Amino acid sequence: MTASLEMPRVQECAVRSCAYNHTNDCHAFAITIGSSDHAHCHTFVEMPVRGGLDQLVAQVGACSRADCRHNADLECHAPAITVGPDMDMADCMTYESR
Repeated sequence: MTASLEMPRVQECAVRSCAYNHTNDCHAFAITIGSSDHAHCHTFVEMPVRGGLDQLVAQVGACSRADCRHNADLECHAPAITVGPDMDMADCMTYESR
């Protein structure tokens, strides 16, 4: 049997063009953060239809920004994150360099 860990919630997403965004809430099951040069939301997708599940609020499933102070073993340990427009269409605004 494996233990379930609570992942950080996406508290707010200000990227309205994302198909998972419903009234500033992300409704993907989980998102992935990180690129080699910035904290990009890799789950961002721009489509004319809305996706995700209305009853869910997304969690951070994985983060490859090992240089973030909230990252330990490629897992996010922030209490919650926000996503917003920055260097590209959707970035983790909670990212803080060590």
